Amino acid sequence: MDQTLHDRLNAHLQLEFEAAHRYLSMALWLERIDLPGFGAWLRGQSADELSHAHRIIDHLADRDLLVRIPEIPAQPTEWESPEAAVAAILESEQRVTRAIADLYDLSEKVHDRAASIMLQWFVNEQVEEENVARTLLGRLRLVGGDGVGMLMIDQELAKGTVPGAMAEAGANGAE
Repeated sequence: MDQTLHDRLNAHLQLEFEAAHRYLSMALWLERIDLPGFGAWLRGQSADELSHAHRIIDHLADRDLLVRIPEIPAQPTEWESPEAAVAAILESEQRVTRAIADLYDLSEKVHDRAASIMLQWFVNEQVEEENVARTLLGRLRLVGGDGVGMLMIDQELAKGTVPGAMAEAGANGAE
């Protein structure tokens, strides 16, 4: 593997681990303010981010390459509002999308087909991740902090009904 690509894949692990920690911190905060559905959803998102890191780790390990586990800075423990937390999620997902696009471009530039194929999964995943965050943020903006609206969204999340994910799942099922 090209050394620059190897180094950047290792560096990318920090984004995935930070997102996992941030989402877990958000989950705990949202549960503390009596939004257990949001908390459950974000615990799942945290686990997903860890699985993303493991996907990269496994790719590097399968190619007998050094994996460097990064230090993760402490994450915030409170947000201004659930809407602010979800806005931070969308920003985080957009940052990861840009990083994945850069990694994919580099893998293509250095003709590393195996890395390109692995990264293609991330490209597709990021479309869904951003869609879910954007849809959820839109719903929160619609309810404007209204308690009843917030509880309705929380109940949807508690049932596993994630706004934005259903349309994506339907699109994937049609392939």
